[in-house]
Amino acid sequence: MKDTVPHTAPSTPYHRLAVLGAGSWGTALATVLARNGRSVRLWARRPDQAERINASGENADYLPGVMLPGGLSATADLASALKDVEAVLIVTPSSTLRQMCRAMAPHLPAGVPIALACKGVERDTGYLLSEVVAEELPGHVVGAVSGPTFARETALDHPTAATVAFPFGYKDRLNPGTSPAARLALSLSGGGFRPYVSDDLVGVEVGGAVKNVIAIACGMMSGAGFAENTRAALITRGIDEMKLLAQTLGGRRETVTGLSGAGDLTLTCSSTTSRNMSLGHQLGQGIPRPSCFEGRPVVVEGEVNAVSVTDLAHRIRVPMPICETVNAVLHKGANLQEAFNALWARPIEAEPFALDLSLDHPAPDTRLQFASLDGGLTA
Repeated sequence: MKDTVPHTAPSTPYHRLAVLGAGSWGTALATVLARNGRSVRLWARRPDQAERINASGENADYLPGVMLPGGLSATADLASALKDVEAVLIVTPSSTLRQMCRAMAPHLPAGVPIALACKGVERDTGYLLSEVVAEELPGHVVGAVSGPTFARETALDHPTAATVAFPFGYKDRLNPGTSPAARLALSLSGGGFRPYVSDDLVGVEVGGAVKNVIAIACGMMSGAGFAENTRAALITRGIDEMKLLAQTLGGRRETVTGLSGAGDLTLTCSSTTSRNMSLGHQLGQGIPRPSCFEGRPVVVEGEVNAVSVTDLAHRIRVPMPICETVNAVLHKGANLQEAFNALWARPIEAEPFALDLSLDHPAPDTRLQFASLDGGLTA
């Protein structure tokens, strides 16, 4: 009889790690690692920010009121941040990842594993972020940390689960406990933070990239006055778009039903704590994009990835109508109300995907009642 007990090979955590990016999520991950007894260097782009973090024991710019544990030090010197580290987490915006890798290259110790805690698709190339790192930093195994995680809750040690994904080579399968995925998961384990290990990096990355775009769609419809039926429909059909893209790129559909796909999507689409959901909600209320977030220049990953995800989908001929709709509103001047009316009037399709069916919609001119937009975005 086959042994069904999970393999529990001995594993050793990484003890010296660098977290590159001192925003809210980078600081939260650094906090988790340091709380678990790891030595962590948190790299900040601005020297004044690093100095304030070290002086106050708090990242007041991004996580005010959260006191940082011992073992965590901030620096704006990349060489110092990377010196003698055993593993690196990159938590900088996806749009600057290639630039970040080039800056790291002269200082990165040979063979050190790199985990991405940023999400997206590179716009010009259509590469997943792991492919960007692999191209710029050959010789380093690349993975990702992803899941339903708001930074403040994670930093405050609320019970939180996430996926740590790396490719598994032959040696990793012989001794999974010594794989980079297992070692990083062990490094993060402790208190309320519970990681799970995956060997489907593509599936995990696709979930992370697409969920931000779907969250903007949910926010748009919520801001326009619609409620739970609409949000549930967008989440469910958004997961289907994730599955199809992941499968086409070589990932597994079932990965998208896990923490890094359905879990992350559900969280991001459930609260305006998410910048993606918040942006969509403001646009749905009729607030012009320059006036969103009270005019502050807030980076919203889904806004960037609405372009890159849909461009990638076009290149490999994957239909992603929700992402297309968001991209049209954000970047092509489409009227929000008309765009979502067109989305809802698309031909009737089958569920499950395996059933090949497409029927013309019997009432393509039906208009959704966008009550909150009557004086705003209606054409």
